Amino acid sequence: MDALDLARWQFGVTTVYHFLFVPLTIGLGVFVAGLQTAWHRTDKPHYLTLTKFFGKLFLINFAMGVVTGLVQEFQFGMNWSEYSTFVGDVFGAPLALEALLAFFLESTFLGLWIFGWDRLPRRVHLACLWAAVIGSNMSAYFILAANAWMKHPVGYEVVGGRARMTDLWAVLTNSTAVAQVPHVVAGSFVVAGGFVIAVSGYRVLRERGLTLLPRRTRRAAGGGEERGMWRTSLRAALVMTAIAGVVVAATGDTSGRLLHEQQPMKLAAAEGLRHDTAGAPFSVVPGVEVPGLLSLLAAHDPGATVQGIDDIQARYAKTFGPADYTPDVPVVFWSFRVMIGFGMTTVGLAVLALWLTRRGGGRRGARTARPVPAWLARAAVFALPLPTAAIVAGWLLSEIGRQPWTVQGELMTAASVSPSVSLTEVAVTLAAFTVLYGVLAVAEGVLLVRHVKAGPERPAPAVPAAEEPGATRLTPTLMY
Repeated sequence: MDALDLARWQFGVTTVYHFLFVPLTIGLGVFVAGLQTAWHRTDKPHYLTLTKFFGKLFLINFAMGVVTGLVQEFQFGMNWSEYSTFVGDVFGAPLALEALLAFFLESTFLGLWIFGWDRLPRRVHLACLWAAVIGSNMSAYFILAANAWMKHPVGYEVVGGRARMTDLWAVLTNSTAVAQVPHVVAGSFVVAGGFVIAVSGYRVLRERGLTLLPRRTRRAAGGGEERGMWRTSLRAALVMTAIAGVVVAATGDTSGRLLHEQQPMKLAAAEGLRHDTAGAPFSVVPGVEVPGLLSLLAAHDPGATVQGIDDIQARYAKTFGPADYTPDVPVVFWSFRVMIGFGMTTVGLAVLALWLTRRGGGRRGARTARPVPAWLARAAVFALPLPTAAIVAGWLLSEIGRQPWTVQGELMTAASVSPSVSLTEVAVTLAAFTVLYGVLAVAEGVLLVRHVKAGPERPAPAVPAAEEPGATRLTPTLMY
C-alpha cells in the first residue's frame, strides 16, 4: 500500500461521512419551511409545534454538515495538490460562487431565522427560512456542477499542463450537471422524507404507549391531539417521498443515457458487461437477466449496442496509453443494485403508507382519518437506514465508477496525488480523522435520539391568577 491508496481511502471516508448530512439538510430544510408556511397560512398550532421540533433536528444536522465539509477543501491541498493545480482555474469559479453567494445566503438567513423568533414579523421570519433553503440548494448546484465537470469536462482548454476555463456558462450548464443536480436533490428529499417518516412513526408509537418491538400492547390514555399531529407530519413526508421518488427515477433515466455516451466504462462496470453487446440484458442479480433492458435504458433502443469493459479497456489503451482503465467492478456493480433496490423499497413503502393512512368513509358519509397502524409505524422506523444507504451507494457508483480518472480523459488519479506527502503522513491524518469523525458521530446520534425521544416542547402551563388584587396571569408560550 502506498500514499495514493491511503489518500483515496481518506478522501472516501471523509466524503461519505460528510455526505450522510448533506442530503438530509437539503430535504429537511424544505420540509421545515413547508411546515412553517402551513402555520403561517392556517394559524394551526400543531404546525408551529412541528416546525420547531423538526427545525431543531435540521439545525443539529446542518451544524454537523458544516463541520465535516470543511475537511474536504483542506484535502485538496494536503493530499491532492497535483489535482488542485490542474483543475484550480476551472474549479475556482463554481466553488467561489458556492462559498461567497450560496453559503453566505444560507448561513446569514438561517441565523436570522434561528434568532428571529418573536423578534421578526412572521412573514419576514418565514422568508428568512426560505432564503436559507434556497441558498442550500444553490450550494448543492454549484458543487455538483464542479463535480460533473470532472466526469464530462467542457468549457476549458489545457494551457501549460493546467485546465483553463474558457466558458463559465458551459461549465454550469454541463449536460451531466443538468441531469445530476435534480437527481441528487430529489434523492435528498427521499432521504429527508424517510427520516421524517421514521421519526413520526416512532412518536406515534410513543404516544400510544407502544414499543418498537410488538411485545407491549398497552395504550396510553389520551394523546389524541398528539397522534393527529404526528399523522400530519407522517403523511406530509410520505407525499414528499413519493413525489421525489418519481423525479429520481426520471432523472436517473437521463443519467443512464448520458453514461452510455460520456462514461461507457462506468455503465459497463455497473452491469458487469465484459464485451460490446447489441441488445444488452440487464442483470437484476448475477444469473437473473432481463433481455434487452440495458440497451433500452442506455439508448432507448432495445437493440442498441452497449460497450463492454474489456473492449473499452482495449480502446482506451490505444487512445491514452497502456494502463488499467477498469474501476472496481464488484463495488460498482453492487452499489448500483443497492441504490436501486433500497431506493425503490423506500418509495414503495411511502406509497403503501399513503394508501393505508388515507381518509375513509365514516358515519353518515363523513371522511375520517384512518389511524396509523402500529406495524406500519414500526416499519417506518426500521426503514430509516434505507434511503441513506441508497444515496451513499449512488455516490459510490458515481465516484468509484469514474476511476481511474479524476478528470475524465484528462487526468488520472495516480497523477493527482501530492508528490511530497508520505505514506506515514497520510496514515496519521487518516487515523486522526477516523477518530474525530467517530466522536462526532456519537455526538450527533446522542443529540438526535435525545431530541426525538423528548418530543416537542410543550407550552408552559398557564398560572392561575392569584387571589391578591393586582396579580397578573402568565400566558403559555412556546419557546424555541
